[in-house]
Formats: sequence, structure tokens, C-alpha cells
Amino acid sequence: MLVLGDAHASDPDRRESLLAHYRRLEPDAVLQVGDLECYELPAPTWFVAGNNEAFDTIEVLRNGKQEGTRNVHLLASAAATVEGVRVAGLSGNYAPTQYDRLRAELSGDRRRHFTHEDVERAAELSTVDVLLVHEAPTGLLSYGYDPGCEYIDGLLESLSPELCLVGHHHSHREAEIAGTRVVSLAPAWERYYELDQETLALESHELDSSE
Repeated sequence: MLVLGDAHASDPDRRESLLAHYRRLEPDAVLQVGDLECYELPAPTWFVAGNNEAFDTIEVLRNGKQEGTRNVHLLASAAATVEGVRVAGLSGNYAPTQYDRLRAELSGDRRRHFTHEDVERAAELSTVDVLLVHEAPTGLLSYGYDPGCEYIDGLLESLSPELCLVGHHHSHREAEIAGTRVVSLAPAWERYYELDQETLALESHELDSSE
């Protein structure tokens, strides 16, 4: 199964990098961790929304509709069985000023954030093998400070996935947190990953200049 980090495919060159993975690898299924910005894809793709998206399109997908999209499946506090793997996702990023609001109160670009309602719904999901998030848990990354989010920590404790895949930070990092292997993914224009559905082993492939 193909796994991809942030795509930022509103940029033409990065869109081409994204689509090149589909052409070259011909995946049956793809997992992606946000900032996708391309909603018509060659193969079925399950993703979480990031903080850079076409939020009107994301709203359509949140409402269970598909107009203007192809082969994209949004995991917004939801789970799906993909190639035998139970995959759950929390869409959005954290903003302390928005977290305690109701999702219905968010408008415009503020729809990029997750709220307490989203986290509470996600925490009620069951039998999760792989968790997709755009925000990182604490203990994974450091910029002289820890950019992790305590609410992602809580989801790891509640759901106990074997693997958690993280977007947003554009760097490859790995750690074990609360008994879960957590991987921050490099962006799609730098690497792609392959997930073994049987073992949930994740293999990283750096792109060379010819790819």
C-alpha cells in the first residue's frame, strides 16, 4: 500500500510529483496525511485534511458527498478498512482559540482546525491499526520546543493503534509513543512509503533526481 506525506498539490510542480507516484507505482490503495490539495486521483486514496486544503471541497467530503472529486475518501474522525487494514483519521490541525468551539461554528479558513467534538468522536473509534493525523503527538519532534499536541497524545492512548502516521512537519522522524510506532512523514516530493498490510511494516524510499 502506498503511503504519502504532505503533497501541497496546488503548486503545479508538486502536483506532478504527487501524480508521478501513482503512475510509477500503480497502487491499489493510498494513505495520505493532509495538505493534499488535489481531489481527483488515479487510485483510491484515504486521507486526513490538513491546514492547507480547498475547504469547500473538504466540506463536501465531510458531508459524505463526492461532487468534484474522484477516488478520495476523507477520514474526519472516521475509520475505514483499507486492503484489510483498519485505518482511522483525525482531520485538521490544532488552534487553541478554536478547539472548544463547535465544528458548526467554524467558517472560512477556520475550518482547517479540529475541535473537541472531532477529537471526542475519533476517540470512540474501535479496532484501529493505523491512525492518520496532521498534527504530531508530543515527544516526536523538536524545534528547540516540542510542537506536539496533547490531544493527539490522548488519541494514541485511547485507540492504541500499532502505527500512527503524521503530516504537517515535512520531515521524517520516528519514535515509540504510548506503545505506538509514530512516524512523521517527509513530503511527497521527497519520499514515498510502502506499508505492508500483513505486518504494518513501513518502508521509506527517498527520491533521487531522476524520479
